[in-house]
Amino acid sequence: MPETSQNKQIFSLLEVTRSIQKTLAKRYTSAFWVKAEMIKLNHYSHSGHCYPDLVEKQQGKIIAQIRSNLWKRNYQRVNDNFLQVLKEPLKDGIKILFLAKISFDPVYGMSLHILDIDPSFTLGDLEKEKQETIVRLQSEGLFNKNRSTKLALLPKRIAIISVETSKGYADFLKVMDNNPWGYKFFNLLFPSILQGEKAIDGITFQLGRIKKVLAHFDLVAIIRGGGGDVGLSCYNDYELSKAIANFPLPVITGIGHATNETVVEMIGFENAITPTKLAEFLIQQFHNFAEPVREGERIITDFALKFISTEKQNLRSEVKMFRSACKNILNANKRHIITRGRSLYQGSAFVFRNQRKILDHVKTQTGRQAVFLLNDQRKFTGRVQLNLTEKLMAKINSEKNSLDSLEKNVRIMDPKNVLKRGYSITLKNGKALTSLESMEEGDQIETVLMAGKLISIVKSIKPKHK
Repeated sequence: MPETSQNKQIFSLLEVTRSIQKTLAKRYTSAFWVKAEMIKLNHYSHSGHCYPDLVEKQQGKIIAQIRSNLWKRNYQRVNDNFLQVLKEPLKDGIKILFLAKISFDPVYGMSLHILDIDPSFTLGDLEKEKQETIVRLQSEGLFNKNRSTKLALLPKRIAIISVETSKGYADFLKVMDNNPWGYKFFNLLFPSILQGEKAIDGITFQLGRIKKVLAHFDLVAIIRGGGGDVGLSCYNDYELSKAIANFPLPVITGIGHATNETVVEMIGFENAITPTKLAEFLIQQFHNFAEPVREGERIITDFALKFISTEKQNLRSEVKMFRSACKNILNANKRHIITRGRSLYQGSAFVFRNQRKILDHVKTQTGRQAVFLLNDQRKFTGRVQLNLTEKLMAKINSEKNSLDSLEKNVRIMDPKNVLKRGYSITLKNGKALTSLESMEEGDQIETVLMAGKLISIVKSIKPKHK
């Protein structure tokens, strides 16, 4: 009951809050549907309860805000519905249509008690966001930009954005590394979260890192697997989609789900429903190059073998024809050769008979000429020998004179003869001095004269001035 003091009716705070509580309970007796943006879920894992912060915005400005509560049992049921319909859990930053009752507590104040949330409303809002991203990218000319990049003829250097422990990443590497054709690939992991709101910042950051070492890679692969269709709304985000659309290398995706394509998958150079299929796509690029080469090799080999076989056969035919022609020619000329041989024999016999007479005559004449020739030869030989003797003696005398001159010069340059003429030789450590470069004051030197040696100590050095 209120108190009265100095004609003033005074209520306690509890009385006021309980009055508000009763009034609201009488006024709002049933639940009603409300739409709002859930900026913070505030889920407490130890209790299982949630205390969502709800707002309404106009042109980015908050015009209404209220706290709410979602008890554990209702949260589990609602979250399961979201996973089934949206393939996304309840999370921060989504718009919801929820069934609630007004709740007022004297301690905690007024809030909305959430009984249920309609996932189809949120699905429609996410789809709306997706369509808005597509329209915006198209209007900016970015939707097909990454698809227009050129894929390397043999895309073997791959920058991978994935989670190191992801099953999809492991499946991708297994297919690539163990392909039966032995194609070799190089890959480097750039780790990032791949689902939920944190994936947007993580993937964008790793794209920036890859861009700094662009020359080392042929393409980028975003690989996610093992998560089903959960947490994919981040791939409809405009900023992430824009970063991929503008990336200078082809970006291929293997996000691993079976529902409608996300925007990132639409704008990427290539999309596969699983990481394994993405690996098969890259291997196929090698096939596209290797198979025509193998076919060309087979065609060239077959042609060469056929050509060699044909030429061998032609050679055998030519040899056979040549032998046959030679045999026919020999047979045709055999009789002529025999007749010609007889004529030659008869002519030879006549020549031999006449040759004997000629030889007898030559023999007689040769005997007479031989005597004259022998005498002339002796005279010629004598003259040659005399001429050679004279030339040899002249050469010997010339060389002897040269040797005498050299001997005389040697005697003149003999050190003993040089010393006799008043010269001396100065030695240091047994070696003749020719300059002052190695001399220092205090050095001991030896002077060789004709009559003996002098031992001296150097007191000063005076170089010759130029």
